[in-house]
Amino acid sequence: MKNIVDDPAVKYNYVSQEVYLETEREALEKHEYYQGEIFAMSGASARHNRIFTNLFIDIGIKLKGKGCLPYGSDLRIHIPKNTLYTYPDISIICGEMEFTDDKLDTVTNPSVIIELLSNSTRNYDKGEKFTLYRDITSLQEYILIDTEKIHVEKHIRNADNSWQLTDFKSIENSFTISTIQLSFLLEDIYEGISFE
Repeated sequence: MKNIVDDPAVKYNYVSQEVYLETEREALEKHEYYQGEIFAMSGASARHNRIFTNLFIDIGIKLKGKGCLPYGSDLRIHIPKNTLYTYPDISIICGEMEFTDDKLDTVTNPSVIIELLSNSTRNYDKGEKFTLYRDITSLQEYILIDTEKIHVEKHIRNADNSWQLTDFKSIENSFTISTIQLSFLLEDIYEGISFE
């Protein structure tokens, strides 16, 4: 007798998106979700937090009354096309927030995502995570700010869906987040930070 299996094999320890959200909403720590797997997110250094605070305050002040708002790393982003649930360091959302459900805690439409790079997240944020973020149709800019040296990478989506990279490596540099038409000085972002 021949055994025939019509259903695909279930991944070992596979977790559905529904189970992830149910447990994540009760969890004390944050976790990413991708294609049935859950990954714990680590905490951040004092340097990371200082750079985040410098930038987040600057963005918040400059965006006041402009129809776009910045959100910190407690706002969960979901990308339906590839199943990723994650918590970017900073998300800027312009217009109405688009939520995944009536819990109002997971959005799908960031216009700008900013990640602060550390030695432990650098490769993921610059590689696989950026590939996954490109599936967000509303995303226009992806900005990476290094916490180990003075370096900002700005990726902007072109009309043909390709991405253009511009680097900023001097404390005297400034860069513009084109989506919100605001400029930021690297000396303000890195204020209070020393690199030895």
